[in-house]
Amino acid sequence: MLHGEENTILKKQKGCVFCNIASSPEYDNENQVFFRDEICFFVMNRFPYNPGHFMIIPNRHVGEYENLNEKEVTYIAKMAQIGCKILKDFGADGINMGWNLGFDAGAGIPGHIHLHLVPRFKRDTNIMTTVFETRVYSADFDKIYEEIKKISKKYL
Repeated sequence: MLHGEENTILKKQKGCVFCNIASSPEYDNENQVFFRDEICFFVMNRFPYNPGHFMIIPNRHVGEYENLNEKEVTYIAKMAQIGCKILKDFGADGINMGWNLGFDAGAGIPGHIHLHLVPRFKRDTNIMTTVFETRVYSADFDKIYEEIKKISKKYL
């Protein structure tokens, strides 16, 4: 399936895309989910800032950080530590990690919060990003998913 076709399918889905992924473990490979349990799941970002960019998403549909329960907050924070280990093994020289809380903060899906983990690499900003506000990757994102999935088995 072409990347553009996937985007069309995502737009045609009814309801919350993250809830659909959370409730459909049989599609984990297609959705590029590489870990899930009763509290959260790890999924590759469909619109990555850098190769290896993934998200940790609570299974429960919640749109505000302050509405996560204590167990979810603590558990996701602990899982983020593991996510950092995965990205370092993937070769990241640094990591940006954060929540975009609400549409005005940049959340693409504001109704279901998600924690971004973005690997950063030496000199990963180039003229295309700086001048043309365009990102170009010479990477096979399916292979990256498989590599991240393999590395994650060491920690998860």
